[in-house]
Amino acid sequence: MPSNQRLSQRETTFNQEVVTRFELYNSLFQTLPFYQVKDTGILLPFFSSHCEKGAQAESSPTEIIESFFKNYVPGIDNREQINRMFRFIQYIERQVVLFDAIEDSSFGTLSRTDDTGPLQSMVQQATSNESARKQISKQLEDFSLRLVLTAHPTQFYPGSVLGIMNDLIDALKTNDVPEINTLLQQLGKTPFFNKTSPTPVDEAVSLVWFLENVFYHALAGIQAKLEEEFEPESKRPVLELGFWPGGDRDGNPNVTTQGTKEVATLLRKHIFRSYYRDFRILKRRITFRGFVDNIAKLEKLLYDNAFSEPEKPKDLQGEMLEILTSMHETLVKDHDSLFVDIVDNLTQKVRLFGSYFATLDIRQDSRVLRSVFDYGTKKIYTGVPKGYMEMDEQAKLKTLPFTEADFVCPEDADPLTRDTLDTIRLVKQIQESNGVNGCHRFIISNCQQASDILQLIDLFLWSGWKKDNLTIDFMPLFETVNDLKHASDVMETLYTHPFYKKHLKSRGNKQTIMLGFSDSTKDGGYLMANWSIYKAKVELTAMARKYEIDLAFFDGRGGPPARGGGKTHRFYASMGKEIANDHIQLTIQGQTISSQYGSVETARFNTEQLINAGIVSALNPNHKDLLDDSHKALIAEMAEASHGMFLALREHPLFVEYLEKFSPLKLLSQINISSRPTKRNASAKLKLEDLRAISFVTSWSQLKQSIPGFYGVGTSLKKMKDSGQWEKVQELYRNSGFFKTMLDNCMMSMSKSDFRVTAYLEKDKKFGKFWLGLKAEYELTKAMLLELTGMTVLMEESPVERRSIAIREKIVLPLVIIQHYALQCLNQEHDEELTSVYNKLVIRTVYGIVNAGRNLA
Repeated sequence: MPSNQRLSQRETTFNQEVVTRFELYNSLFQTLPFYQVKDTGILLPFFSSHCEKGAQAESSPTEIIESFFKNYVPGIDNREQINRMFRFIQYIERQVVLFDAIEDSSFGTLSRTDDTGPLQSMVQQATSNESARKQISKQLEDFSLRLVLTAHPTQFYPGSVLGIMNDLIDALKTNDVPEINTLLQQLGKTPFFNKTSPTPVDEAVSLVWFLENVFYHALAGIQAKLEEEFEPESKRPVLELGFWPGGDRDGNPNVTTQGTKEVATLLRKHIFRSYYRDFRILKRRITFRGFVDNIAKLEKLLYDNAFSEPEKPKDLQGEMLEILTSMHETLVKDHDSLFVDIVDNLTQKVRLFGSYFATLDIRQDSRVLRSVFDYGTKKIYTGVPKGYMEMDEQAKLKTLPFTEADFVCPEDADPLTRDTLDTIRLVKQIQESNGVNGCHRFIISNCQQASDILQLIDLFLWSGWKKDNLTIDFMPLFETVNDLKHASDVMETLYTHPFYKKHLKSRGNKQTIMLGFSDSTKDGGYLMANWSIYKAKVELTAMARKYEIDLAFFDGRGGPPARGGGKTHRFYASMGKEIANDHIQLTIQGQTISSQYGSVETARFNTEQLINAGIVSALNPNHKDLLDDSHKALIAEMAEASHGMFLALREHPLFVEYLEKFSPLKLLSQINISSRPTKRNASAKLKLEDLRAISFVTSWSQLKQSIPGFYGVGTSLKKMKDSGQWEKVQELYRNSGFFKTMLDNCMMSMSKSDFRVTAYLEKDKKFGKFWLGLKAEYELTKAMLLELTGMTVLMEESPVERRSIAIREKIVLPLVIIQHYALQCLNQEHDEELTSVYNKLVIRTVYGIVNAGRNLA
């Protein structure tokens, strides 16, 4: 079937399955009686239409809101107008949930017409070609995929709402109208936000819902399918799970050693509960002679660890596998393999998740670790000479002693020092209770030099760890453009350092390096961030191959393209031979978790796409993805032009003030969805370098100006055209998967921008010229991308995604208008009580806007 015909078919299916059903159930939803609604359901369509007309006319938010109430609800005072706006927000939040649920319920139908086949396409290839089967089987021996769940503040749905969504999706699959009606009523009465900010442990509890209800089943199903179809020699799990809540303390003052311990205990308890649920099915079926002892032993083991706290919990993966293997052998030998599949299913899960469920990663900033190391040199006799911290890097590397000690941090140490040293000791306890895989990765963010890692190793050795049993993987995180530039030099220093070389050998000569998209985008802009990371990967891969190191890249990817999101599987499929791609590791966070991994069906599909991307790109490398020197020079020139443009914007005297004044940036810390602050130095005046990338990107997305996702791209493309290199750029877009994916994701960002909302700023005396500059770059980028791609509209090649975005943007346009109206009022209001009300109005709109975007923050 021709590709354009497939696209048309998908669009038709989407309209039938999603758009039409949304219109139908939305009309039902708007008639439901909710508490204090006062005809909101009747007024909302008029309000939405009025906002759309106002945006088209480029009226200011204040003009749109005031004219609506004057025309449709005359005679009510300002307080009642605000009350009505809060009611509109309640409805629109739930409209977003309804659209999400309908889209997710149609996933199976829509994905069957997708031209990017995941695991099934590999199976079909293997079925028709025995040689391909052997190649895939061999590749699976070396390949791994690790999904790491992080608790960034973009996951707005509380557990109660997630539960309703899950039930609503099931009801929508069969169009069970009475059940849908009941669930919509429940949705209308269920709060959408927390009264208080969650703790890191609360965040962990929320994400464990996905581990238990989605990943536990999805990953086991995929692993079983891989082994069944390709029969790899080893039964090594291809799939791995990671977990950050409770372990990621980089700039989060609320993460403590006690919280880390609680999360490790939580993960252990919930994996045993999951096993116990499966065991009950096994017990009902395995009723034959010869199993009484094993059944009793397994039941006690699982029950005791699932529902009580053992005095000295220990890793039980080996014991569980031993029992299950014995049961498998007995079933095969004496009972014609009856119900052996039930035993094998549980065995599969125990191999995948052990006693830990997901690996708890520890992360801390290098600046904190340097301070703790300095403290250690003064408190412990370690052989580190005085004046060490003032030495240059080479002198430090020669001086580090790697001596062992058993230093317990005293009570009077500062909190960060105590947390760091106590956590290092705690990791050993977690490994004893949950297994080594329960907690074996320490990530050093803002890593700038080899000593940042080697000093951390010393901290472990001073805290009771032994050189010969240091079961820890030390992972540098390179984030800024400058750090990425020097990353390969840092790693060569480590690979050639005698102690680190020996340690790496004890860990199987495997090195994981984390690369952060978010901060590099905030630091250098969209094109430069992507290019810097690509270059760093090429250089780091070459360095690892030089020293025969098995390298894995861990990508810190947020939801939107500005933070590394977008079409993730296409990104990995476009890696050429110059980049290590045997191990795919990435963070999934916020709305990405609920939108792409919110059900077993969607989780399986998206996980299989990543496996497919990694395996297929390795077996069938597209030589066009191997950028030659001329292509690299071309992209580098564009990246430099874009970088210069972005730096000029960042350094503009109005840049931070504009964000503070016209976006909800200052109020993000009041949104009770995260334990993380919006900036690293909470008490200081806002500076761009202190601002968290997630707050930075969220603020621009709320403004409907996705600056981090496109700014500078248009200018760089125009420079190429003006310099006579346009044909080369066109050829690059046609033939380079990396370059095409980068620009396609840029178009996705732009599709969620709407400068009509802030068009009133053109007339602002102070910010008018600044706004015009942003708008001009948007229009230039759009024009250049359309010319380059030959498209007539952005995302023309992805009509379903484009349509989905358009509907979502239409649903939340009234929220955007209300938010900007409230911000305008705040910029003029001096009444303390009204200021508080407008603040709440702004905060409430943020939820729905990000939820609708699914990968906006």
